[in-house]
Amino acid sequence: MKQQLEQLLSQSIEQLIKQGDLAEDFTAKILITASKDTAQGDFASNVCLASAKQAGMPPRQLAEKIVPLLESQDWLEKVEIAGPGFINFFLRTGFNLSIVQTVLKQGDEFGLSDIGNNKKIQIEFVSANPTGPLHVGHGRGAAYGATLANLLKATGHNVECEYYVNDAGRQMDILGASVWLRYLDLAGETFQFPSNGYQGDYIWDIAATLHRENGDEYRQEALQVFKGVHADHPEGDKEKHIDDLIENAKSLLGAEKYREVFDLALNTLVDVIKKDLQQFGVNFDVWFSERQLTEKGLVDKAIQTLQDKGRVYESHGALWFKSTDFGDEKDRVVKRDNGQTTYFASDIAYHMNKFDRGFDEVINIWGSDHHGYIARVKAALTAMDYPADKLEILLVQFANLYEDGEMMSMSTRSGEFVPLRTLREDVGNDAARFFYVMRKVDQHMDFDLNLAREQSSDNPVFYVQYAHARICSVERLCKEQSLNIDFENVKLDKLSNKHEQDLLKQLVLYPERLVTAAKRREPHIVVNYLRELSQLFHSWYNAHKFIVDDNELRDARVTLAFATRQVLKNGLLLMGVSAPEKM
Repeated sequence: MKQQLEQLLSQSIEQLIKQGDLAEDFTAKILITASKDTAQGDFASNVCLASAKQAGMPPRQLAEKIVPLLESQDWLEKVEIAGPGFINFFLRTGFNLSIVQTVLKQGDEFGLSDIGNNKKIQIEFVSANPTGPLHVGHGRGAAYGATLANLLKATGHNVECEYYVNDAGRQMDILGASVWLRYLDLAGETFQFPSNGYQGDYIWDIAATLHRENGDEYRQEALQVFKGVHADHPEGDKEKHIDDLIENAKSLLGAEKYREVFDLALNTLVDVIKKDLQQFGVNFDVWFSERQLTEKGLVDKAIQTLQDKGRVYESHGALWFKSTDFGDEKDRVVKRDNGQTTYFASDIAYHMNKFDRGFDEVINIWGSDHHGYIARVKAALTAMDYPADKLEILLVQFANLYEDGEMMSMSTRSGEFVPLRTLREDVGNDAARFFYVMRKVDQHMDFDLNLAREQSSDNPVFYVQYAHARICSVERLCKEQSLNIDFENVKLDKLSNKHEQDLLKQLVLYPERLVTAAKRREPHIVVNYLRELSQLFHSWYNAHKFIVDDNELRDARVTLAFATRQVLKNGLLLMGVSAPEKM
């Protein structure tokens, strides 16, 4: 409906330009909003207030020129000018009534559209380092990414979801060394575990597997393991301490055995992450290995591409990318003086590979702590003549988990964190998925564990699901009383009270809310819609009987209820939340 109203206003403005009432270069930003007060119509536009300065006339005067040129529509009852120049649109009652049959006819497909024109979009999200199980902080990015993918698919986009597995680099070496050191502990060696190692119980579990299946094959004396190693914190440097231990592990084990320990840790945790996500209803089409970027020569190719374009220079033995030429705050090292490529070089190669795979648009969903990476990645793409404007980076604030008013820890390194799996088992997938997308993802979020457990109207997901379950109870009652309703010939004009009119109006809005949510990348728009729809339904249900003596009124109310149930179900499933029939 908003698109149709926008088109009407655009046509009227074009006519004014042709008549010479507006300049040829006049452009109007047309915004249509749903009215909260029915006295002000069903929809309103502030186009005249926003465009008055450019038009060179007062807003109301511009409105008085636009409104008479609006083409009449059989679904539009009237148009009024209000206040300083708002344009209010009133839809015919019959138009809203028709939405009921549309919903029931289209069923699960109601709300879907093809505005995406099959545009090929890749969404990369979560991509947490496989150095431990996912914790509740990662859950927000997982829920948001999966829901955004659903929204884009629902609006006609061709979406591919990808998880970037950081299976190379220093953090993974720390993981491998941590597992090996715990293995040595199990093998009988005595030493102080490094303060900068990974310390969770899952490290012991992987080490126990290594020891159970291989005995003392990987054992080395603790004196040799710690030989020449810098002192640990607090007397020494914990970073140098762990790096020395990694080098000794590689030297003492040899490349093959070190890789075996490394791969056991990596594969175990990737499998854990995959299982956690699948059980959370989050699935990926592609699991992309960072390690293959180096093994397939893609990192070297990226650096060579920059060199061929004159975008790299050498300083003190290292290669630097001239990222300041493309808006970054400083130049970036892509290859160190020891010949090792940097993590940023891998990032460049990865994004080059994404566009080489033929995506029309690439969406990265990153934690807010990666804000500083945006400019440098886009700089590299621009320098290599890739369409940096087709890379969209969305930042997600990690959620803080609260119980009884106290915040719970999220530190993977220390092992003191709440796994996503624990949250799912506690409050269930539905509450977790719903709560994670209730707010804009760039806003701070406190996840109230106590509220998520509640089975009351205070719990928003319970409130929405209860609306669906209530309508299912109406259906069961109809069956118990052997009421046969002819949905195709029901007299919907019986729906005349304010509760019913408000509910009809809300159903009309659903398809456009999906489009808006997809365009803005804001799933919380759909969450808010479902909460509003549920509130309208509960108010109606509490105020009026459905099974009444007037059969025509009864059938009309039941039909409206069923249409409402269908929209609730469609919206919940897009959020990755179930639509229960009983609660």
